[in-house]
Amino acid sequence: MANAYLQGVEISATQFLDIWHHYDNDGNGYIEGKELQNFIKELQQARKQAGLELTEAMKVFVEKYGQNADAQIGMVELVQILPTDENFLLFFRQQLKSCAEFMQAWRRYDADHSGYIEADELKSFLRDLLQKAKKSYDDKKLEEYTQTTLKMFDSNNDGKLCLAEMARLLPDQENFLLKFQNVKMPAKEFNTIFELYDQDGNGYMDENELDALLKDLCEKNQKVLDINNIATYKITIMALSDGGKLYRTELALVLCADEN
Repeated sequence: MANAYLQGVEISATQFLDIWHHYDNDGNGYIEGKELQNFIKELQQARKQAGLELTEAMKVFVEKYGQNADAQIGMVELVQILPTDENFLLFFRQQLKSCAEFMQAWRRYDADHSGYIEADELKSFLRDLLQKAKKSYDDKKLEEYTQTTLKMFDSNNDGKLCLAEMARLLPDQENFLLKFQNVKMPAKEFNTIFELYDQDGNGYMDENELDALLKDLCEKNQKVLDINNIATYKITIMALSDGGKLYRTELALVLCADEN
């Protein structure tokens, strides 16, 4: 079925999801290695069978990844080459051009500060994206987008998106949260660290306190974090703050591992 979808002039959001799951065989959130080579081969075959030339974007994609057995792509890369009729995933990219903007959006749409974007909050987010892009939609289409987005990014199937799940909408080079996944710590350790760097004990971190924490994290995790990017890390994380006050719950979204 996924191969048949590749022959289409336009692909719906639901069909895109079917294609993704078909080629992401191990469900790790990437199409990579043999999965990617199979996708490229079947994409070329499907377009030929449909009497369609590869688009320019497809040609660039094939040239970049066709001979690279170690390459991997995420959903963002895939949606840029497939002729998705609505291409709704790109609405995220149009509004959220940086990780800092993504964090600001997270704070805005996580209306109940639960640490998750739930279905109703996600629907509000998508509605605003569609309106900003001046795309026509009805309630049925909005519901389809909402449910498809949940199915795409809700890795533990709990019906809501955590920060790390929703961050998969960002391209890897913009997504510093991917790096911080490797330095997350258990809740007990996180609480100890927070209290240590909250030097005045007022219950939140300011920019200077966060700066000190990030410098130490970079020193201890040099293989993962780049100390030259501290300014970017700080700006992005502070986007979660409340008027420059970064409370424990906000920092936990980035540094505290989910122990559930």
